[in-house]
Amino acid sequence: MAEESLKFDLREMKIEIRKAMRQCQCRGLIQTTKWLSELNFALQDVKLTLGDVPPEIPDPEEEQELDSYLLAKSFFDVKEYDRCAHFTEWCRSPKTRFLHLYSRYLSGEKKKLENTRDSSCPNDPVHNANLRDLMSELKRDYLSHRLDGFGLYLYGVVLKLLDLQKESLDVFVESIHKEPLHWGAWLEMATLIPDRSKLNSLLLPDHWMKQFFLGHTYLDQQLNDEALDIYWMLRQNGFENSHYILAQTAIAFHNRRDVDMAIQTFRQLQRMDPCRLDNLDTYSNLLYVQEMRVDLAHLAHQACEIDKYRVETCCVIGNYYSLRSEHQKAVLYFQRALKLNPRYHSAWTLIGHEFMEMKNTNAAIQSYRQAIEVNRRDYRAWYGLGQTYEILKMMFYCLYYYKQAQQLRPNDSRMLIALGEAYEKMEKIKDALKCYFRARSVGDIEGTALLKLAKLYDKLNQTEHAAEAFNEYVRDCESRQVGDKSELSQAFKHLANYYIKRNQVDEAYQYAQKCLEYEETKEEGKALLRTIAQRRSQQEEGDMQVEDDNSPVTRSRRTLLTALTEYR
Repeated sequence: MAEESLKFDLREMKIEIRKAMRQCQCRGLIQTTKWLSELNFALQDVKLTLGDVPPEIPDPEEEQELDSYLLAKSFFDVKEYDRCAHFTEWCRSPKTRFLHLYSRYLSGEKKKLENTRDSSCPNDPVHNANLRDLMSELKRDYLSHRLDGFGLYLYGVVLKLLDLQKESLDVFVESIHKEPLHWGAWLEMATLIPDRSKLNSLLLPDHWMKQFFLGHTYLDQQLNDEALDIYWMLRQNGFENSHYILAQTAIAFHNRRDVDMAIQTFRQLQRMDPCRLDNLDTYSNLLYVQEMRVDLAHLAHQACEIDKYRVETCCVIGNYYSLRSEHQKAVLYFQRALKLNPRYHSAWTLIGHEFMEMKNTNAAIQSYRQAIEVNRRDYRAWYGLGQTYEILKMMFYCLYYYKQAQQLRPNDSRMLIALGEAYEKMEKIKDALKCYFRARSVGDIEGTALLKLAKLYDKLNQTEHAAEAFNEYVRDCESRQVGDKSELSQAFKHLANYYIKRNQVDEAYQYAQKCLEYEETKEEGKALLRTIAQRRSQQEEGDMQVEDDNSPVTRSRRTLLTALTEYR
């Protein structure tokens, strides 16, 4: 959708949102209702009159089942799903029929969760005993064209949990065409789209909700710049006060490793909505990486005060304990998050990291594998497996997992560096060089690609290339005013030796002087300066000799000797 077509009629949009909120609320779709409510609040400056959202007029079939629906909905609201299903068993109106089928699905999910005895692996979704019966009933209704947009959504969810992904995707597309404001259907569909080419092949409705979906999917596929462009356009066209868009923007900055902007955006979001727990796990990851212990402690305390039985809260507390190097406690809180939601893949990945810190590689591998089982696009789990197998010196396994991580994050230099190091250890030098060059070209996040290149060239005795790479590494570190002191000192030492061998004493002197600034190379720097002094004196003596040979007296003597020789 072009930018000019984003000039929405905000009043019509708000009317649509209000109607969709009502439809989702009466069907128990609380997460979509919440999301739409936040969107509606973002448009609070758009005023509606009393008659703009007319009351929903039930059809005669709904009217006959109203008493059953009201009773069942009251049971549904207090999570008595079996009672809800019982009192709607013979109902046939689309709304009440959906409530019946949805309560049966949620009953199975609730029992599955309650029967989870340990967090060592997520339950197989087929263990929800209701799924196959539900699929049979929904398929019958689907083939007879009795499913509305919400019924199609539930059918898609069941197919997805039974690993019928192609069929599920087709059903979700049908669902959003019928109910474009049902955000839950868009979200479920996004998990089935592996890449951009598949996304472009889908026939999606030409509706303004498509922009929110594209932003979410681009973010999920690490196309962060494209996602930021969409969110910027949405903010320019009426949604500048949307908390959801602000949170998505913060996540995009996080994915781009723009840590300062991400933290700043999350803080802005907290000022606007201080009791919001959504996405606080991502915010806590940023604070952890920056080692902002006080801020992370404050965030953990705040989240615990709001709701200590949320997965985000458990994740924040786990990160806090991890930063304090209390890895056992961190694992405990990440496992609590999994008790609340066994398919919360971030917790599996974080548990893997903690087991790595505790040097329990077997448990780390198991945790990373479970993270991938839940979400195959979690590049951190693939990368973690690569690191684990690298420690175990199982390089073919290591290479496979690093490749998977790199495919998910093609423009992340860290993945390319890890891949290059694996190739180097396997003596695949050409492949290693390609990885380091590629890491440099995509924007070397950690500034190590040049150093890796330089060391590899040095190892191959390609001194010219090595010196060029070391020179560029030094310039890069000095311009950014960052760099590992130990590595920098070694780079200066290498360059000083290189220029000494080429008798370029001025350049050698410059780098030998730099060596004196570091404790590791101080003595070697002094030795280099002595060598340079000797070379200089030799050069000066040579210059003086050349100068004497070219003096007028010397020239006249040389002429006389030549003449005498000829005379003899």
